[in-house]
Amino acid sequence: MNIAQYSMERKTTSWMLFLILLIGGLVALTQLGRLEDPKFTIKQAMVITPYPGASAQQVEEEVTYKLENAIQELSYVDHVKSISKPGLSQITVEMKSIYREEHLHQIWDELRRKINDTKGQLPPGTSEPIIRDDFADVYGVMMAITGPDYSYKDIEHYADFLRRELVLVDGVGKVTLAGEQQEQVVVEVSRSRLANFGVPPSRIAGLLQTQNAVANAGRVTVDQEALRIATSGEFANVEDMAKLVISNPGAEQRIYLRDVATIYRETKDIPDHVVRYNGKASLWLALSFADNVNVVEVGERLQKRMDELEYAKPIGMSVDRIYDQPHQVENSVNDFLLNLVEAVAIVIIALLLTMGFRSGLLIGTVLLLTVLGTFIFMRLGDINLQRVSLGALIIALGMLVDNAIVIADGIMVGMRRGMSKVDAAVSVVKQNQWPLLGATVIGIIAFAPIGLSSDATGEFAGSLFWVMLISLLLSWVTALTLIPFLADRLYSAKDIGNSDEQDDVFSHPVYRGYKKMLAVCLRHRIISMLVMLVTLVAAVVGFGQAKQAFFPPSTTPLFYVDLWYPQGTDIRHTEQDSKRLEDYLLEKSEVTSVATTIGQGAPRFTLTYLVEKSYESYAQLLVRVEDKDVMDSLMRDIRQRIREEHPDVEDKLIRVEIGPATPAKIEARFSGPDIDTLRELSKKAQAILAEDSGAVNIRSDWRTPTKLLRPEYDEAAGRRAGITKEDVNNLLLANFVGRQIGIYRDGTDLLPIVQRAPAAERVDLDNWQELQIYSPAFDRFVPLAQVARSIDVVWEDPLILRRDRKRTLTVMADHDLLGEETAAQVFERVRPKLEAIDLPLGYELTWGGEHEAAGKAEKALFGALPLGFLVMFIITVLLFNSIRQAAVLWTTVPLSIIGVTVGLLLLDKPFGFMALLGFLSLSGMLIKNGVVLLEQVNAELDAGKEATHALSDAAVSRVRPVGMAAATTILGMIPLLFDDFFASMATVIMFGLGFATLLTLFVVPVMYAIVQRVPRP
Repeated sequence: MNIAQYSMERKTTSWMLFLILLIGGLVALTQLGRLEDPKFTIKQAMVITPYPGASAQQVEEEVTYKLENAIQELSYVDHVKSISKPGLSQITVEMKSIYREEHLHQIWDELRRKINDTKGQLPPGTSEPIIRDDFADVYGVMMAITGPDYSYKDIEHYADFLRRELVLVDGVGKVTLAGEQQEQVVVEVSRSRLANFGVPPSRIAGLLQTQNAVANAGRVTVDQEALRIATSGEFANVEDMAKLVISNPGAEQRIYLRDVATIYRETKDIPDHVVRYNGKASLWLALSFADNVNVVEVGERLQKRMDELEYAKPIGMSVDRIYDQPHQVENSVNDFLLNLVEAVAIVIIALLLTMGFRSGLLIGTVLLLTVLGTFIFMRLGDINLQRVSLGALIIALGMLVDNAIVIADGIMVGMRRGMSKVDAAVSVVKQNQWPLLGATVIGIIAFAPIGLSSDATGEFAGSLFWVMLISLLLSWVTALTLIPFLADRLYSAKDIGNSDEQDDVFSHPVYRGYKKMLAVCLRHRIISMLVMLVTLVAAVVGFGQAKQAFFPPSTTPLFYVDLWYPQGTDIRHTEQDSKRLEDYLLEKSEVTSVATTIGQGAPRFTLTYLVEKSYESYAQLLVRVEDKDVMDSLMRDIRQRIREEHPDVEDKLIRVEIGPATPAKIEARFSGPDIDTLRELSKKAQAILAEDSGAVNIRSDWRTPTKLLRPEYDEAAGRRAGITKEDVNNLLLANFVGRQIGIYRDGTDLLPIVQRAPAAERVDLDNWQELQIYSPAFDRFVPLAQVARSIDVVWEDPLILRRDRKRTLTVMADHDLLGEETAAQVFERVRPKLEAIDLPLGYELTWGGEHEAAGKAEKALFGALPLGFLVMFIITVLLFNSIRQAAVLWTTVPLSIIGVTVGLLLLDKPFGFMALLGFLSLSGMLIKNGVVLLEQVNAELDAGKEATHALSDAAVSRVRPVGMAAATTILGMIPLLFDDFFASMATVIMFGLGFATLLTLFVVPVMYAIVQRVPRP
């Protein structure tokens, strides 16, 4: 029994399928997880190793070098990048893009083992390496807690309370704090008092360390009862420290710490990281989400819990949202669902207007059921509703009706020829079921390079392939089952009409006009193909004029302002000066909030946000505006303000990215052994970039050399006084910053005890000779000048960056974000000039930035492309059992370039990665249309028609199915034209398919006539 006959006669089964798709799809839609972007794994970890007191070069050679060698032994590693700065090694390990989340847990364990095996080789004084494999976590909700009348400690207590409560909300993964200020206990020791009492400074440090240490005193058994022994003496509060006896052993006079020192608690003078919100000191609370959750629902639960905890919020404190992903997702998904509904409505209206009310209603109903059925399988496959999957559904809309149109149109034509509904349905399904399956599979395989791409971009856009796979296969099933079933309910002979003649069935003027034009092309087939060839060549040439862009920026009304002060700037100056710009922005009516992070980047709150490493001279402002349309004018104003009021600042304005982000759009990496040579190459490259009017934000990631104070230690004098180099270092540390000498316990907090000189004794650098240092040999304090000849000012490289174990200096630049040019246009202009720089032996230039990211994505994509096209070609050969006919179909693919070029130039859209995906998908759509046409040609030949008439009649009979399939696809793309992420793809598909379909209706018959040697009409 034919499947069409089965569905028409077994009405209960068909109704059940109908209701399953309808009700199940609606239920699945409510249960699907909702995300802003597809789930994506950032395959990076950081290895942070403090080496206090070491220069950048010492850190590089003694710590970074050894750790990099160990890390590079892992076979999973793609790149190892490192930053060596004074006292700190930061290594970023990036794994190959082929690995997914399930692989990374094992990989991070192996990384830890490598580091643990190597840490024994690190020099004395090196701290334990810290391995952060959660560096890539995305904190979708970021809140700022402010309290103008409260101390940092008070804000931190409330923030810690919220952290403990909110982590228990179902769907919340991690909760972390940013901007915490380290509290410390300061012991200001007066050297003059110490000298009067004859107490050496080392005695105070030793007593504070031992007195407050937790030590095991054992246990004793008394009458079968075990009693633990714990000696008193630990400091219960800061006041107890003042009572510490510091007298020399055997001395009759009892001297207390309070006699020589002032003791108090304070926030650390030089912070590591400072955050503000709307100009107020704050702490940021960042929350990440668990896997496979509906973040909109989690956001509602989170808000409900915040409302319940309102009672605990101190009066005067406020909690504001810097970034609210649930709200963003809700708006984003709702907009996409609206686009989907609009696209469905547009397609149905088009069908109603062109195919009649009953046919339009029939195909529109099946289209809706197919979309709802896709939601069911998305729910089963854990594919969430997000930017890419919803876009895929809209892309698929036009293709989903292709099969339905062929079957519905075939039933209608059969009934017009006098066949019963069942006979017409059985005949058309029998004739087209396998060709339509082959054409559907070809359409799916066109998207396979996306799903099969091992690159990170493939992981990001992979759901596009899977949604297309599900929806297109389901459209084939519903076309063969539900179209005949519903046609039996809707069609009647009186509505369709009756005619036995082929000419009467296609007697409309459109068909007659097409038939005449086709006859002309068939008579002058060589000329026709030459015209097509010339048009194609012109389109290829014109394509070179289209803009190039990897991914477009987001429409989120948020942008970043990066501020880089001169290298060596104190973080406190960075904080004070950035506040001037912050206050200026807050006066703007269009600005709703300004969140500022100083010293390092913010927690990663979106997938594409690049977290800047730790730099005292760095600040970033996260500026949110009321409307994205005002961003350009505001950004121009900010740029001008920085130029006028902050002339020593390197600024960079950044929009929120949609696709993979890079530190700069244009990156030229110079690798080689010598630092001075690398800096010379950098100067040449920056000079070339500065000459180009389109290049902005020109800078080097090594920054500029900084000043270094180098005391000259007199070893002979030091030995005579019993003063070592370490004593000199400790004196300078204690005098200017403070030296940690112990730990103070305060509940769950462990505060460092810092020893330093009182403010009156902390002389400035000009009077360094007057600093007093204790001499064990003389048992008294002596001037520092006795053991230090001078303090010289020298220059040093504060940052040494490496990539894959080679010193690598990167010269960075961007295109003007507010201009008309794309980064690719600027890059192509400056590339030959930079590559012309004469490189010494042992040095090389490689490209990073957008060029590298796009290259990686395209390489991974095109790596799977030959296999995909081979499978598509094999299917076409198998469908027709003819290589010649398969070759005829493939001649239509290049024709799409004509429409693509016209569309991109007409609408001024850039050709980027998403446009490339649209271009690849065109091949499947065009082959599918060609399959339908050639299958009809073979059917007409099998019916005994002469070749010329069979070709002409088949082409005429396929005008409506092919034309309607293309028209519905094009119309369904209209909503995507207004979405920045899919606009280029929509342009490529709409214009490419439109032009190529018109040409296909002529080129395929002409090429068939040439290849098969069909006589001229």
